[in-house]
Amino acid sequence: MKVLFVCLGNICRSPLAEAIFKHKISKLDLADVWESDSCGTSNYHIGDQPDPRTIKNALKNGVQISHLGRQIEPDDLENFDLVLAMDRANYKDIMRLGKATTHPHKVQLMRRYDPMGGEDVPDPYYGGEREFQEVFDIINRSIDSLIESFRKS
Repeated sequence: MKVLFVCLGNICRSPLAEAIFKHKISKLDLADVWESDSCGTSNYHIGDQPDPRTIKNALKNGVQISHLGRQIEPDDLENFDLVLAMDRANYKDIMRLGKATTHPHKVQLMRRYDPMGGEDVPDPYYGGEREFQEVFDIINRSIDSLIESFRKS
């Protein structure tokens, strides 16, 4: 199973989701079965490291991030089994890609897996430590649910 996490700039939410996912599947000894990556719908931060606040928050929660920003490409819809958008705007941008009409079932909202519900993972970019922790908590529990759904199927 190959999962792609997508946000706007690929410096806050999606690299955090990728890192949490990798951390959890490594602990479950499933890193050879499940793969992940992250990207942004925009080209704002290609080649950049994640936002320092994202890195700080991840480390505070015991998760290491190693990623350089990239933009989503139409071939990603061919190469990944599941594409998780952090919010509805990202979802719409992904669905505008050429190959999205061939694989619409692959594209979903991240919070579809959130046991507490909700639609969008809020963008913490203009927030502070509290907002970054809120995003970590949302993604963390959503990924627990995602992994559990994989394990059941």
